[in-house]
Amino acid sequence: MITIKSAKQVEKMRASAKITKEALELLEKHIKPGVNTAYLDKLAYDFITSKGARPNFLNYNGFPGSICASVNDEVVHGIPSKRAILKEGDIISIDMGAVLDGWHSDAARTFGVGKISDEAQRLIDVTRESFFEGIKYVKHGAKLGDVSSAIQKYVESHGYGVVRDLVGHGIGTSLHEDPQVPNFGRAGHGVKLALGMALAIEPMVNEGSYKVCMLDDDWTVVTQDGSLSAHYENTVVITRDGCEILTL
Repeated sequence: MITIKSAKQVEKMRASAKITKEALELLEKHIKPGVNTAYLDKLAYDFITSKGARPNFLNYNGFPGSICASVNDEVVHGIPSKRAILKEGDIISIDMGAVLDGWHSDAARTFGVGKISDEAQRLIDVTRESFFEGIKYVKHGAKLGDVSSAIQKYVESHGYGVVRDLVGHGIGTSLHEDPQVPNFGRAGHGVKLALGMALAIEPMVNEGSYKVCMLDDDWTVVTQDGSLSAHYENTVVITRDGCEILTL
């Protein structure tokens, strides 16, 4: 069931989103060669809890981290580890969120580690821009397929693959709510967007094929062909004028 948020409820989500935004900004400053992803996870946990919130990923369906830390060909749900030490030229996707007073936020960014290749930077940039291509269609009365189609067309026009097996979602008092928000689809189709709907829109883009597979840890999703993958996500709410991006 899709829930519509009141102005007061959106204000609570806005407070939660501010914590997630600031946590990502903190982690970005610490992403460098030689750092392990467990250290980044601890930073996120300490920051979020210092704000009176809690990491909504921690123990979600048994997930052991406060963040998902996915390196290079890892698409999503990478488990933080002291053994996962970042190297010059890597890229890392950090997906994370907070819950404050019962209201969730969710966001993701992909960062370069030290100096990265032009190709890796292009992948990161296209993934980010695909989100904003989709955002152009997020407004009251539009169809969800308009958003999904815009993301897909932009990504594929640059020769990349849009992940099909994982999608965005509604968000509110639960981390994952209806509707599902695919990053591919047909314009003019799907759920009609309405004032007060809150969505986590999150393009996941592979340098090669869109196909993915799961590692033996039953969490980490990787590209099937070993190509790099990038991720960009924000929590947005539909307003009278279009939408507000809460995690920016």
